[in-house]
Amino acid sequence: MKFRTILAGAAAASVVLTLTACSSSTPDTTANGDGGAEAGTVRMWVMEGSLSEESQKYLTEEFAKQNPGSELKIEVQQWDGIVSKLQTSLASKNESPDLVEIGNTQTTTFTTVGAFADVTDLKQKLGGDDLIPSFVDASTVDGKIYAYPFYAGARGVYYRTDLFEAAGIEVPRTIGEFDDAVVALQKANPEAVEDFSGMYLAAVDVHGVGSYLFAHGFEYAKKDGDKWVGQASSSESIAALEALQKTFTEGTTYALDSQAGQKAFERYFNESTTGVLIGTGNIGTKIDQKLWDEKKVGVMAIPSDEAGVPGATFAGGSNIGLAANAQQPELAKKALETIFSEGFQTRLAEEGWVPGNTAYSDAVSGPFGEIAGDIITNSKLTPNSPEWGVTFGGAQLTEFFTRIAKGEDVVAVAKAFDEQLDAALNK
Repeated sequence: MKFRTILAGAAAASVVLTLTACSSSTPDTTANGDGGAEAGTVRMWVMEGSLSEESQKYLTEEFAKQNPGSELKIEVQQWDGIVSKLQTSLASKNESPDLVEIGNTQTTTFTTVGAFADVTDLKQKLGGDDLIPSFVDASTVDGKIYAYPFYAGARGVYYRTDLFEAAGIEVPRTIGEFDDAVVALQKANPEAVEDFSGMYLAAVDVHGVGSYLFAHGFEYAKKDGDKWVGQASSSESIAALEALQKTFTEGTTYALDSQAGQKAFERYFNESTTGVLIGTGNIGTKIDQKLWDEKKVGVMAIPSDEAGVPGATFAGGSNIGLAANAQQPELAKKALETIFSEGFQTRLAEEGWVPGNTAYSDAVSGPFGEIAGDIITNSKLTPNSPEWGVTFGGAQLTEFFTRIAKGEDVVAVAKAFDEQLDAALNK
């Protein structure tokens, strides 16, 4: 393969990722029992917090059953510093793992430089059109697929049914009604709680705010030929940002909450100091069981401008790719089949994730599971650019949303953000 370059870090330092032959080691010539891939060990990198120990055990045991004489070795990696580690390891014919979990905002960075093998031919076998569409799109380059959806954290709405009822507010069916309901709930403050907030929404929660904006029709950037063009100052995005600023001002008291506060934001819901959360499916497991038992918790998709249709939201999560320098490429494909089997996909769902194959999303525990599939199907990702998540990302988004939260002029802030985006994405 050709030498290609990845931009890394805030300084956008150039790193050469050399990818040559897909396998350099001498494979084990022992038959694998099915006349297919040769027996051996598949190394799979997963990120900390992705898979429980029980799921890891299940996956390794199922793979061994389906591939006698072979082993799936799962190696847990830390998010901190993972981009640099991937740059080094994926470029090495001797050190590269076979399968790699990669965050969806970093996927394009590596798929566009030849780090992963073309696995387009596996699509139907692994789930076909039931695979999370936005994740497949993020892994597609020139019509070829280089990674598949591992899992997603769908974002929906948790709301206090008792507070809505006490305030005389009906469950909103459109995004406009949703905005009005949040503001009305804060004004009503039905339990007379000090500093009560209609909704929890903080500038530092970039994915929560992003989901809110996407449901309002906001776009970060669009591709025009080979160039990315910022869209924050488009008329539709300006309208979304104005709605956000009004919600920051009148519908939440947490607009400028800290990172530490945001990490445990479900406590505000449990303490009755807010009535609405935007969160992923696993947040439901952190809401006090007493509230669930007393039927004081409702779950819904963030609505769109059309009643009954879920709005577009951001879906965090990961993809999984077959390394171009994999030592056991054919056996690794067998491991992908195990990962996308009904048994393992269902386990992911039971742990609160939306599985890569949305056909099994109804196995997500609790009421959230009933809407998770529709949310993910309508989800959006950030711009599918190699620069996003490497030279642009959370810090810039937090600054952008904080300026909106502080009441600065929306149009001026949006134009400045577009200039920042254009410079970062078109290096």
